[in-house]
Amino acid sequence: MWQIKKPRHEDSEVQARQDVFEEHQRTTVGDAGAFAKRDSNTELKVELHQRLLDLINLQALEQMSREQIEAEVGDIVREELAKQNQALNNAERKQLVGDVLDELLGLGPLEPLLKDPTITDVLVNGCNHVFVERFGVLEPSPVRFKDERHLLRIIQKIVSAVGRRIDESSPMVDARLADGSRVNAVVPPLAIDGSLLSIRKFARVPISMDRLIEIGSIPIQMSEVLKAVVGSRRNVLISGGTGSGKTTLLNAMSAFIDNRERIVTIEDSAELQLQQQHVVRLETRPPNIEGRGEITQRELVKNSLRMRPDRIIVGEVRAGEAFDMLQAMNTGHDGSMTTVHANTPRDALSRVEQMIGMSGIDIPPRAARQQISSALDVVVQVARLSDGRRKVVSLAELTGMEGEVVTMQEIFRYRQTGVSGDGIVQGRFEATGIRPRFLDHVTSHGITLSADLFRPDAKFDA
Repeated sequence: MWQIKKPRHEDSEVQARQDVFEEHQRTTVGDAGAFAKRDSNTELKVELHQRLLDLINLQALEQMSREQIEAEVGDIVREELAKQNQALNNAERKQLVGDVLDELLGLGPLEPLLKDPTITDVLVNGCNHVFVERFGVLEPSPVRFKDERHLLRIIQKIVSAVGRRIDESSPMVDARLADGSRVNAVVPPLAIDGSLLSIRKFARVPISMDRLIEIGSIPIQMSEVLKAVVGSRRNVLISGGTGSGKTTLLNAMSAFIDNRERIVTIEDSAELQLQQQHVVRLETRPPNIEGRGEITQRELVKNSLRMRPDRIIVGEVRAGEAFDMLQAMNTGHDGSMTTVHANTPRDALSRVEQMIGMSGIDIPPRAARQQISSALDVVVQVARLSDGRRKVVSLAELTGMEGEVVTMQEIFRYRQTGVSGDGIVQGRFEATGIRPRFLDHVTSHGITLSADLFRPDAKFDA
């Protein structure tokens, strides 16, 4: 049996580490099922949190599992309650132990939210205002932090775990949790009304194309075309707004890549969950406290060309790396994919053109557009509708240049027909009747697509 009660002579050794946790314990986390509502046992819990800090040997915690810690903390809680003549039932005592463990080992009041599989985003606007997103819709949560210092301690715990820092001199940071969830934090003086924390939760099980079909994000007919596009090594640009599902679709499409290919992924914050055997993952690095040591996406894209990749997947292009990505697509790395923030396929090409200008290379606009038209083959547009659902709303093919303009033709689109009384968007997917030029390339790779998919009267429900 482990002993997490510390000997008296160890008080001085762990005092500094206890101080780190001290502020965490001065919070109240109530009923986890109601996401931390304050209850009548507030003062008791605060007192017990402090008492447990005095009794627990924090050094022993590092060598124990959560189950072992929970068993021994439960014993200590029972002893302390007996001393104070406080009566708690088993459920209340178990909740108290869970609160203590969340503070010591997890992220305190945020833990119930992170464990809830129906929540996709957690948004903290100061210590007293927490919102969550469920099924694409924002709703308030009763979770509260004790005060601003408690919230800041939780933020510090998150960013320090990945080697980042946040304070007045560096008040904004991107980080990620142990499970890969994306985190953005902003603290005063940039955040006027208190520290801000945004968490985009990371799916423990990647959402597959089958799952996207099941939830109506894409019809099976369009997924067959995307499978053929990936299998025939066409270069793909996925476009969409924030939270529209670009990375989710990129993950789903990547499952169609042959397991024998070497894939290099490049991201600002590692989110992609490729299932192939031969995947090399690269992640950017921010500057250190002296402002040095930064490694950008552009440098990683350049370096990836020396790593003998079959395909390069850039999580999202934001700046000059777009030029290097297009160069890679044009020099033998067919089948590469990336995403960009844009509201339409045409806007996506304009964004990429602007990013080429951010590369510092003096290139005429026509030459930049020629690079785009020759590098990219397909643009997939995704969107989050007013009811919170994500859908693939357009699949377009680049066909070349006409004068100064990159030409495109839309193959499939989602046509919205209305909104039901309960706010659900009504619509259907349809083919435009245009036969894509990439069909010949698809056929040459031994992939067959039915001509019926592209009939002008083809309608698809999802």
